[in-house]
Parts: sequence; structure tokens; C-alpha cells
Amino acid sequence: MGDQVGVGVSGTLFFVPFKEFERVRSLPVGPVEKTSLFAALCRINTLYMVARAGSGHIGSSFSSMDIMSWLHLNELRTSEPDSHNPNDIFFSSKGHDAPALYNIWIGLGRLDFDLIHKLRRLDGLPGHPDVSIPNVVTNTGSLGMGISKAKGMIFANRLQKKTGDVFVLTGDGELQEGQFWESLISASNHKLHELTVVIDHNKLQSDTLVSKVSDLGDLEAKLAAFGWHVSRCDGNDVEAFSKTLASTRRITNKPKFIIADTIKGRGVSFMEHTSIDSDVELYKFHSGAPSQDAYVKACTELIDAANARLGVFQAAPLELETVERPRVPQSPGNPQRLIQAYSEALVSHARGNGRIVALDADLILDTGLISFKSEFPDRFVECGIAEQDMVSVAGGMALSGLLPVVHSFSCFLSSRPNEQIYNNATERTKVVYVGSLAGAVPAGPGHSHQAVRDISALAAIPGLVMMEPSCSQEVEALLDWALNVNETSSYVRLSSVPWEIPFSLPRSKPTLGQGIAVTKGADVAVISHGPVMLSVAVEAARALSFDGGIGVKVINLPWLNHIDAEWLLAELAGIEHVFSLEDHYQIGGQGDRLGSTLAVSSAGSHVFHHCGLDRVPSCGGNLEVLANLQLDVMSICDRIKRVLP
Repeated sequence: MGDQVGVGVSGTLFFVPFKEFERVRSLPVGPVEKTSLFAALCRINTLYMVARAGSGHIGSSFSSMDIMSWLHLNELRTSEPDSHNPNDIFFSSKGHDAPALYNIWIGLGRLDFDLIHKLRRLDGLPGHPDVSIPNVVTNTGSLGMGISKAKGMIFANRLQKKTGDVFVLTGDGELQEGQFWESLISASNHKLHELTVVIDHNKLQSDTLVSKVSDLGDLEAKLAAFGWHVSRCDGNDVEAFSKTLASTRRITNKPKFIIADTIKGRGVSFMEHTSIDSDVELYKFHSGAPSQDAYVKACTELIDAANARLGVFQAAPLELETVERPRVPQSPGNPQRLIQAYSEALVSHARGNGRIVALDADLILDTGLISFKSEFPDRFVECGIAEQDMVSVAGGMALSGLLPVVHSFSCFLSSRPNEQIYNNATERTKVVYVGSLAGAVPAGPGHSHQAVRDISALAAIPGLVMMEPSCSQEVEALLDWALNVNETSSYVRLSSVPWEIPFSLPRSKPTLGQGIAVTKGADVAVISHGPVMLSVAVEAARALSFDGGIGVKVINLPWLNHIDAEWLLAELAGIEHVFSLEDHYQIGGQGDRLGSTLAVSSAGSHVFHHCGLDRVPSCGGNLEVLANLQLDVMSICDRIKRVLP
């Protein structure tokens, strides 16, 4: 299974203790110098936090660090408990810079310092901001919502006769989301002068340059045309940003934008996008943890820079603390990688079918499309962070005789363009939708990226057949069925986590609504799908057989919204207790479809048990989150034991 401890990267990690932040904040220097020093310390600890967690977003955390440090140290009147105006609000709409924001709060003593060691862990700090964490005023991570949320806060303040400013940080890639532009007009109409939006304009989105995907052009003129006051400055120059912000405070009749030109990865030379060629395909430090060699090199550079700043003021160098880097969780054996299998299968099909085109939403690396783009550049369309636009583009392609295959993370593909997917379905054309990062794991990014409601969101789309492969072999079989057999549209739900598969499937052609048993047993049946949950089911069956002699028949049913009732009853003949196991909310998932099918068809001969999510999933390590959700092997074994005589 995934996320088990194995031999991995290890080494020494360095962090700045709280006493050093207190020392820097007490230095007899001006606010610009103090803020620059504070940001330098936060960069060291952000690098530490991401390296220790094993994942996170360094590039955008570093680009926005100076902006957020200045705001929190010098502008927000909520920074001190005895502030005369407790209503100032700041939040980052992009959410990727959560490690930077956490470390600013930790450095100010507004978060428990021990949380520096608990990024992306249960009872720690989630991968994207969540209101359960002190100081977080709104959940972010799903892009484009920030200005709309801020408007609601200002409307509420005005109604309740409260005063205060609202500062929102957005990314430049985020400007591709339609809601961003929708939010601008009414802010101007209502003269929301309390609102200041800072754009972290680092020129890079997840995969590549913003200008390559959706060039912003004359951004100042575009924003001003909506009735906003627009300023521009160097966002990594604390003094320049502070002066620009001071000038905007004099604007009292309209909302305000500050376009802050920044450098992604600012502070570490080899992470800064200026150090790579302008035609870069993939920026390497958007997400993920650095290797130990890269960590040492980056950390040394950051520490040297901080000490040099301290030396200018005749202050002592930093006193750092160290820990050993945790071993990287690894799967034993040879875990299967479904995204890689999908990539190879799609390219193979495209070689034989010139109608196949691939569309992507700024996730070419994560969705496995690099090979497709390389071999078929004219049949690849990068749509950027604009899922609604992408799906409707695909709809136009389908109306014109092409076979579009649409890609994004499942959490975004199933929700944001849901209406556009429905519109395509009403035209009775054929589109294949492929949602990766499906399910509760990986759990590190948090609930904004955990696709645990995608089945329910799409299950009722007319003509849409939904499926989830459980292994590399099934990826090829189901993709072939979706492209070459199914006459309507399909949704392929793909797990992105490399996972050790404790079962094998016979080679056979998929039959809509039917699955196959992967273990034998007559006491209980467990029906599941996908590599993670099916593996849990198989391992639970083995444990129950070994420990208690309980025979569990595990059935792989890849079809998420179609069930052949006659086949199902034949598979369950003689078995009283039937369990559905899925990493999806209980409402609207495959389990709901199974339960209703059995209720109608079995005349009460089966007792149905639904194992799925009953709450918003937690952020943390994969296995610990599955255990927290009671979807791990031990929990399933216990649940089965409780219902048997």
C-alpha cells in the first residue's frame, strides 16, 4: 500500500527558533529593514516546513513572502491584541502560499511554534488554509473566490456599522478563473474602497509561464477599465511595496489593485524563475519538497543572506536549531502508477486515431500529458486555470467531429464546469473527461483538492458513464472502452498516488455495469473500486481469513453509476452481508447506487452496509487519514466482525 515508511531521503534540517524572531523584531532598525529581516527568517522556516512535510509549495510562498510580511508587521491593525481597529482582514486567495503565511503567524507568535513541524499532518497545518486554524478567515485553495469573499465581508461590515480594511492576495495564474472577472464590476459599483487586492505577479502558474497560456496583456488598463484604482510596484522590494500601499490608502472612492511584480522562488538563486530560460516548459519548484542536496544548497543561501543582513546592523548571526529529516514515506515493492499508465495508453490510442485531441487545465505534469503534447503538439490545447472554458471548448470540438479528452484534477473537473458538462451532454456528443487526484488521498493538499464528491456531482449527467480503474491494466482496458466502444461520454476517475496492488485481474474486455471477484468467500461481500480502496478491501479480506476464518468475497466494480442488477444478484448469491467501500462521501457515490439496486432487486435478501466518508476529510499522511476516516484495513475488519454472528 502507499505511504508506508521505507528507505528515503534523510539529512539535517535547520529552522529558526522563536527567540530569534523576537530578537529581530526588537532590533533598533526601521520598518523596511526589520520586515526584510523577518521575511528572510520566514523563508528559512518555510523551506524547513516543506522539506519536513515532504510536500508543499515553495515557489509561490517565496514570491509573496515580502508582501505578506509587510502587511502583517506594519499594516494590519489586527496584528496586535489591543488594536483600536480589530476589523482589518487579510487572506490569500491562491492558498498555495500557506506555508509562508503560517510561518509569518508563527514568527509573530500568533500560532503555536510547534506547528512548524506539523505541516500537512493530522492535528497540524493543512496544505491549504482552513478556518479551523487560528487567523484563517476563509478557506482557500480553490482559485478565483477571494475577491467575492472579501466583498461579502465588507458588505457585512457596512451593515453592522464596523470599519476596517480587507486585503486579498491573488496569484496571476488565478486571473484565468472566470469568477475573478465576475467579481470586479460590483466592487466598483459599490465603491468598496475598503478593499485592496494585491496580485502576486510572478509570471508563472503551476506548469509554465502565464504569458504562454493566457497572456494578461495590459493588465493595468484591463483592471482600470472595471473601475478600480490600479498601482504597480516591485513586490519583492519591501520599501517600494510600502510606498505603493501608502499611496493607495488615499483612495477613498473605489476598490484598489496593486500589481506586485515578483519572482517565483525569490531568495534562492536556483529556484528563481529568472535563472531559467524564458521558454521554460515546467517550473521545477511550484510544488513538492526539495531533494536533500537542493535543500542544503537553498538553506545555506538563505542563512547566509539573513546573516549578511544582520551583520549590516552589527547584530549577531542566527542561532539555528536542527532536526533530522524524516525518512520519505515510500511504498515497498513495485507500486503501480496509474497516471503513467494512462499517459502511455492515451498516446497509443492517439497514434491510431487522429480525431483524439487533449485539453488541459494547467496540470500537464499531474495529468500525464507531457508525452501527448510532445508527440501531438497540434492536438494539444492548454486551456489554463479556466475549467468552464476548457469544457465548452471541448464541446465545440465534439460538435465539429473531434474526440476531445479533457483533463484536470477531479475536484475541479467535476464541480467548476458541471453546468458545461451537462450542456455538452444535452448535445449528445462524445467527450471523455479524465479527473486525476481522485479520492481522499493524497491527503496532504487538504480538502480543497481531495475529490470525494465527484461521483455525486457527475453521476446524473445524461449519458455520462463513470468509471475508476484499479490498476494499470484496467486503465488501458477502460480507456479503450471509453474511446472506442462507448457511444456516449465518459468520466475516468484516476488515482494519482503510486500504490502497491495486492491483487491481479484477469485480462478481459470490460462489460458495462459488471465487475469481477478478486478474492473468494461466502460469508461477506465487499464491493469497491480504484487502487486504494480495492487494496484495503483485499488486505482486510486476507486478514479476516487468517485471523478468524471469515471468507470475504471482494468484488472490483469499476462502474460508478451503472450497475447490472442481474449480474450483481448472481455474484451475491448466498451472501447476506454486503459492504460498499469507497473514498467518497456516502451520499451520491457508488454505494448509494448499489444500495438502491439491492433494495429494488434483492427482495430484502441482503443486508447492505455503506463504508464511505461522513465528514470533510482531514489533511495528513495517506495512511493516517484513511485511519482517521475509518477506511483503513483495521477499521474495515472491525466493521465486518461487528455484523457477523
